[in-house]
Amino acid sequence: MRKPHFPKASIGAYLIAIALAIALPILAFVALLLVQLEDNERDALKGDTVQDAQALARVIDRQLQDMATTLRLLSSSPELEQNDIATFFARTETVLRTDSLFVLLMNKDGDIRLNTRWPLSKPLGKTGNITALQSALDSGRIETSDVFVGSTIHRWVYNVTLPLEHSPAGAALAITQDADDLAKLISTEALPPGWSAAVLDKSGHVVAAGGPTIHAPGDVFNKEILSKLIASSGVYQDDKVLPHSLLGYAQISGWSWKAVVWGPVASAQSSLMSTWRFLIYGGVTLLLVALIAVYALARQVRTTIQSIADMADRMGRGEIVAPVETSVVEANQVAVALSNASFDRSVTEDRLHFVMHELVHRTKNLLALAQAMTRQLARQTDSVDTFQRAVADRLEGLARSIEVLTSEQWSGVSLRRVIDIHLATFLQGPQQLDVLGNDFLLKPEAVQNLGLILHELATNSVKYGALSAPEGRIAIEWANEAGDSGPMIRVTWTESGGPPVKPPTETGFGTTVTKTHAAASFSGSVEIDFRPGGLVWILIAPRNTMERERERA
Repeated sequence: MRKPHFPKASIGAYLIAIALAIALPILAFVALLLVQLEDNERDALKGDTVQDAQALARVIDRQLQDMATTLRLLSSSPELEQNDIATFFARTETVLRTDSLFVLLMNKDGDIRLNTRWPLSKPLGKTGNITALQSALDSGRIETSDVFVGSTIHRWVYNVTLPLEHSPAGAALAITQDADDLAKLISTEALPPGWSAAVLDKSGHVVAAGGPTIHAPGDVFNKEILSKLIASSGVYQDDKVLPHSLLGYAQISGWSWKAVVWGPVASAQSSLMSTWRFLIYGGVTLLLVALIAVYALARQVRTTIQSIADMADRMGRGEIVAPVETSVVEANQVAVALSNASFDRSVTEDRLHFVMHELVHRTKNLLALAQAMTRQLARQTDSVDTFQRAVADRLEGLARSIEVLTSEQWSGVSLRRVIDIHLATFLQGPQQLDVLGNDFLLKPEAVQNLGLILHELATNSVKYGALSAPEGRIAIEWANEAGDSGPMIRVTWTESGGPPVKPPTETGFGTTVTKTHAAASFSGSVEIDFRPGGLVWILIAPRNTMERERERA
């Protein structure tokens, strides 16, 4: 007798050990899930951070686009064409009086002819950002400047500049705005607590910022971070540069500026820590409750096992015993099994005789089908090689039906599965097959006969029809119809996308299988239409010749 792998102990001790063996891995798995949850939340936070940066970029883009639109409208003013600066100044000042925007008219050397921020008579000098003016003139399109200190206002401002072509009034028209006014558009209400947002110009200077950030207009943003913001949008994370923080950025489409948001990861994941504490406390509590419940159950199970052991002991002494009734379902099943053990052999023998009878019946049916098939092929082939290939091809399709029936113990197979099995080797890709209809189980005989028909249709399609072309398609559809003698089913095979179809000049075995054999096997009728666009094969038969009846409970 082999020694037991585990030490001797009471059922209560083993149940407690089982409870611990189940609970501890569960707790470990919960901890693993929390770690995974933390990773998932961090990934979600990265996605949210990028979206927040993109949202800020869209807000700034709308502001810049509105300024660009205003410039385009102003550039078409007749006063500019007539070099009537005074009238242009008066009209523009009236239009923009309620806004924080001001219009500048500049020559190509940077001299400011007018600035609606100041009276027309005030000497204005040159623009404070001649580089941005020159860049716009060279590119010939609207550009936004880097943030700079205005030459007359002495505050941080930025310009959106539109080059003027062949205008007697000046070389460029610009709208300027204080950086502090742009900062009013930067809202951090949707961001986690402690997060900041900013808009950066092409040179990496802060144009405007919001939130708890210490950055002010004109400050240089961290160059080590800027060098990594090379994509159109993304996230940046480096604990050495931004300890325990995350930064998201997005290029403002069509402009040289970027929008960035950043802040501490902990403030965005505060709910996760609450989840950690809840699961830890809850897990420990549930473990204690489980141990108490297991101890109570152990006493009940011990009594049940003792009752079953007493029953088995009396059976060993030759007594006829009735099943004992306990509070454990499995123990009752064991008791019934012991009581019925004497009947097992007769039941097994009956089952064996049934299986042998079923095997003989199925074998006769298969042999009859194979004989009919070979006789038909023998009459229609003119050489042994042709006969061998034709027989092998048909037997292959029949073998697939037998194989799937065997796997289901000859209880029937779903129609969709039969279609998939027989057409899988013929298709160049799944897109070539469309199957429409409510699935149902086929009778074993229907599986064999329909499988042979599908195999023949697919073989002919590969040779002459839709499946001979990569763009060819097969559609198989079935639907119920009303009939005089009961429910009918219509099965349709439709080909398309193949070469032009021509009716065959001779009737071969393929036609016999797809028409004569199909109609006879299912007590129905078959229509074959050789349309130029593709073959259409239709079978109309009583549904009960195909569908396997459901077993009644």
